[in-house]
Amino acid sequence: MAATPSSEVRSGLKLISPPVFYAILMLAAPLATVLIYSVMTGEKGAVSLPLTLDNYYELFTKPIYRALMWRSLMVSFFVTLATVLLAYPVAYFVSFHVNPSRKSLWLFLITIPFWTSYIIRVSLWRTILGYDGILDSVVMGLGLSDTQPNILSNGVLSIIITLAHAYAPFAVLPIFVSLEKVDRSLLEAGQDLGESRWMTFLRVTLPLSLPGVIAAVLIVFIPTVGDYVTPELIGGGRTPMIANLMETQMLKQRDQAMGSAIAVAAMTIVALISIAFVLWNRRFLGGRK
Repeated sequence: MAATPSSEVRSGLKLISPPVFYAILMLAAPLATVLIYSVMTGEKGAVSLPLTLDNYYELFTKPIYRALMWRSLMVSFFVTLATVLLAYPVAYFVSFHVNPSRKSLWLFLITIPFWTSYIIRVSLWRTILGYDGILDSVVMGLGLSDTQPNILSNGVLSIIITLAHAYAPFAVLPIFVSLEKVDRSLLEAGQDLGESRWMTFLRVTLPLSLPGVIAAVLIVFIPTVGDYVTPELIGGGRTPMIANLMETQMLKQRDQAMGSAIAVAAMTIVALISIAFVLWNRRFLGGRK
C-alpha cells in the first residue's frame, strides 16, 4: 500500500525533529536571549525593564567602543588577507604539482597543527616573537639589525601573525577543493590559443577557484573578528579586541545588557560583510556565465 502524502510529511517531521529541537535549544534560544538582553536596562549585575536602545546608542557614540570594533575588523581583515595570500600558493602547488597519489599525504601534513591545542600554539608565538626570543636571536645573529625587533611589543602586528598561522589550514583546504574542480582541459585550451601560463591563471584558474577563495575568506574572517584568546595571550591584554570588551562587560563589570549589545552589533556587522562577500561571489560567477 502506497504511503499517503500526509504520512510522508509526518515521517519527515519525525526524522528532522531531533536536530531542529537541538538547533533551537543550543543556537536559537541563546541568540534570542542575547538579543533581548541587549535592549534591556543593565543595573547592579542584572537586567531589567524598561526596554531601551541606550546600549546601542552608547556603543556607537562612545569612542572606546568604536575604536575596539574598528580594530577588530581591521585585524581580521589583514589576517584574512595574509592567510589567503599564503594559503593560495600552497593549495595551488598541492593541486597542480603534487602527484595525485601523494595529495592525501600533503593534506595530512597541512592539518598537523591541529594536533596541538590552540592555546599552546598561541603561547609558542610568544617565545618566537617576544623580546630576546627566537626571531630576535636570528635577526641579531645574522646581523640584520643592531637592536632586537621584539615584534611582540607591537600588539596588533603580533596578533595578526599569530592568527594568520593559526587559521592557515582552514584557508588551504577550501581553496584546494575549488582548484581540484578546475577542468585541466580549459588550461590546455588557453595555452593552445597562445596565452601565457600567467594569463591563463588570471583568466581561467583564478576565476574558477574564486568560490574556494570566498569560502576561505569567510572561514577566517568570521571567527577572527571575535577571537579572545590571542589578544589576551599575545597582546597581554594591552591590545584588546571586541571579544575582550565583551568579557570585560559581562564578567568584570557585570553589565550583561551592554555586553549583549556589543555581541549583537558585532554579529550584525560580520553578517552584513559576509552576505556582501557571498552576493559578490554569486554576481561575479553569474556575470562570467
